[in-house]
Amino acid sequence: MVRLVEDMQADDHPAEPVLVLANDADAGGLKKAADLGVSTAVVDHRPFAGDRKAFEAVLQAELEKAAPDILCLAGFMRVLTEDFVTPWDGKMLNIHPSLLPKYKGLHTHARALEAGDAEHGCSVHLVTPALDDGPILGQARVPIHQGDTPDDLAARVLVQEHRLYPAVLRNFASGNRDVIHL
Repeated sequence: MVRLVEDMQADDHPAEPVLVLANDADAGGLKKAADLGVSTAVVDHRPFAGDRKAFEAVLQAELEKAAPDILCLAGFMRVLTEDFVTPWDGKMLNIHPSLLPKYKGLHTHARALEAGDAEHGCSVHLVTPALDDGPILGQARVPIHQGDTPDDLAARVLVQEHRLYPAVLRNFASGNRDVIHL
């Protein structure tokens, strides 16, 4: 998220950050966003205790106040329903730590190692109602080394995430839908 905000604050960027929204008041990105001059909000999912529709209604209300043109999910570890996703069709991006369509969901680094893959990486995709299934807008690859742990792999992928997501957002906000490969 910080890399996205920093990149958007460049004079030549076609987008501007209007809100950083988290579902955990302790999320480190909130303070970082505020320090960068970006408005923040928190909608804690826990008080909704399984009432996803009510949680998403409050999320939507917060978003409507900020009126973003594009939503960028980054570390928002909640599965969003079709009712929430559909109105944002074609305007919501997510970064995922795998070379989609491989390894949708959780534990991607361990799964790549267990499968004996030679490479791993990250993908930025449009969000659709199906989990980690939207059209891919960009991917970055990293080699898997002998003896890698999931943490080793995660650290290398994170470096690429910080390069890929800002590049894809810049491209997307400019109206370009060509897939970026790093």
